[in-house]
Amino acid sequence: MTKIYSRALQKEIEVGRLIGNKVSQEEGPVLIFTGGIHGNEPSGIFALKKVLDKMEEEKIPFKGSFYAICGNLWALERGERFHKHDLNRLWSMDRMELLKSGKLKNEDEDTNQQLEIYDLISNILEKEKGPFYFIDLHTTSSETMPFLTVNDSLLNRKFTEQYPVPMILGIEEYLDGPLLSYINELGYIAFGFEGGQHDDLASIENHEAFVWLSMVYAGFIQKDAIDFDHYHAVLAKSCIDTQDIFEIYYRHEIQTGDQFKMKPGFVNFQPVEKGQVLAESNGEELRAKENHRIFMPLYQSQGNDGYFSIRKIPNIFLSFSATLRKYRTDRFLVFLPGVKWASKEHKDVLIVNAQIARFFTKKFFHLLGYRSQKLENKKYIMKNREAASRGIEYPNL
Repeated sequence: MTKIYSRALQKEIEVGRLIGNKVSQEEGPVLIFTGGIHGNEPSGIFALKKVLDKMEEEKIPFKGSFYAICGNLWALERGERFHKHDLNRLWSMDRMELLKSGKLKNEDEDTNQQLEIYDLISNILEKEKGPFYFIDLHTTSSETMPFLTVNDSLLNRKFTEQYPVPMILGIEEYLDGPLLSYINELGYIAFGFEGGQHDDLASIENHEAFVWLSMVYAGFIQKDAIDFDHYHAVLAKSCIDTQDIFEIYYRHEIQTGDQFKMKPGFVNFQPVEKGQVLAESNGEELRAKENHRIFMPLYQSQGNDGYFSIRKIPNIFLSFSATLRKYRTDRFLVFLPGVKWASKEHKDVLIVNAQIARFFTKKFFHLLGYRSQKLENKKYIMKNREAASRGIEYPNL
């Protein structure tokens, strides 16, 4: 058991890798929550423990299964984000192949944690039938309203549109190896929820409300089994400024050795103007190149994501992209010169000549579901989330 402290509650609890679970004899959805992937983010763990305790005390009926998994126990016990490596950047497909083959060396505490989490998730996937819903609970270093981070697949979009909070698409293009990207590549619904600032009491309340709503939306519990309107209002009132869908189009990456300092006072979704000073890096001012909204400004010592730039996605664009993906129009992309499938069998990854790609904007490929662009040998590698989606397992969506 590991002792975890919450500054917001000024309270300590003891938990193991599995915070708790609920399993019904009746078939239903399987909800798998993770909290504390980062050791300085205990809010989700306290919220999950509170939900589990209330379910037990009030004997709330349910169908299916619910698992609450604790993330980086080593870092949580110390209140540090991670030991040597960010646990939420270790789930790339190449690394996972090493892990599954037994060739991954556990040279640090973060890898030890990953191995244990992987074994637990694998056991759940093996013994449960699904449909599976993976949800990762986080907090941020800056003040923020609650929001969702969603890999851009139609299944993810359709399910997360139910929540009364803003949604961020496209983060998978800028982060290498998040846990949820790995789960998405297995075809399951998986997304993240940021409940607020690390040590804000409201973050725990938001996480708790979010967990209850997720249970209802997935069909794990009935709406009238809880005070649904209260929990819905908890989130909605925090997001009265915007409940739109945004996409990330820029990330300032902090390189090893950089002296980076964010200017004080920025909060998530705050509008910034062209030319406004956002941060300093190695003694030089970083200014906004255009009007936009700032996202995830870094106000902690660990981490290499300085800040992101986001913009609203028009509803007509989202509807058009859904139609194009539904009819698999991406199949015709390979008729363009310089575009081919990485695998003719799977048809989920495109290799695009960089000279050809420059004639198409990112938005063009986003319409058809292609993100995670990587440049290798003057060629872009673009992955499609739709090909892996297990749509047949989620008939209600």
